[in-house]
Amino acid sequence: MSGPVSSTDAPPAVADASHPSAPCVEVTDSRDEQVGHIRVRRALPRKGRRTVGAWCFADHMGPADVTENSGLDVGPHPHIGLQTVTWLTDGEVLHRDSLGSEQVIKPGQLNLMTSGGAVSHAEEATGHYRGTLEGIQLWVALPEATRHGGAAFEHHAELPQVELSGAVATVLVGDFADLTSPARHDTPLVGVDLDLHSPTTVPLLREWEYAVVVLDGEVGIDGKQLAPGKLAYLGQGRDHLTLDVRQRTRAVLLGGEPFEDPIVMWWNFVARDRAEIDAAYASWARRDDRFGRVRSSLPLIPAKAPFWQEGPSR
Repeated sequence: MSGPVSSTDAPPAVADASHPSAPCVEVTDSRDEQVGHIRVRRALPRKGRRTVGAWCFADHMGPADVTENSGLDVGPHPHIGLQTVTWLTDGEVLHRDSLGSEQVIKPGQLNLMTSGGAVSHAEEATGHYRGTLEGIQLWVALPEATRHGGAAFEHHAELPQVELSGAVATVLVGDFADLTSPARHDTPLVGVDLDLHSPTTVPLLREWEYAVVVLDGEVGIDGKQLAPGKLAYLGQGRDHLTLDVRQRTRAVLLGGEPFEDPIVMWWNFVARDRAEIDAAYASWARRDDRFGRVRSSLPLIPAKAPFWQEGPSR
């Protein structure tokens, strides 16, 4: 369940993100989008907020009804310069990629694919699951040291959990509350699933920036209410975060060291300049060997040429 990013989400130009050094609560609306057969709420990127740490994309998918043979139905498509992090709260999805990976993911499990310089994948119905599908897919922008490296895939059937006062926290990626996820991360960051049932306080690092995305329920942060479809960017300078919860709520905490590399995002690509996007687009359009092949019955997803190839530079 991935992409595509368009100029509606963020301008496809080299841009530095702002990283407020003081705590804040900047609430932005997600954008409704259709990806495959599933409705998603795209919380990140948004104009004015491209990254939180190295996190550069967040799609809350569903809830949606799926069948054994019709689910996400996202055919083979390419990626460069990022990791995809898939976390389900309900349902099952089958991942296939150009490395030969075939992996069903279920709630409580994590799929993480590192594109490096090139990978392609598809996300499909499982052939056996029928019911509700809901979850979130996240992208992580890769740093210079690994963004041209080899592709990789990993599946984690178990992740560390900690009980907080008022919540159960599952560490998806990175370090949180003295726990470390087994999932790979190439920059200092953290992703945490929060299953909240009453007011709670979570520990943070003052030098990192953070954001919260609500999947279900409602949470209050510094007097501002957050429902599904909202992202609260929290800035830096906090050593803890108090979450006011009056009902059962599911949220994801994203954080990390500010990602200082300026990036360009277009379609399913995270790059440093338009020339890299042009090259990746050309490889996918001519179906050369760069992105490999995915063993999928779904049709390949074609790419439209980047707009800057069609007219004067903007």
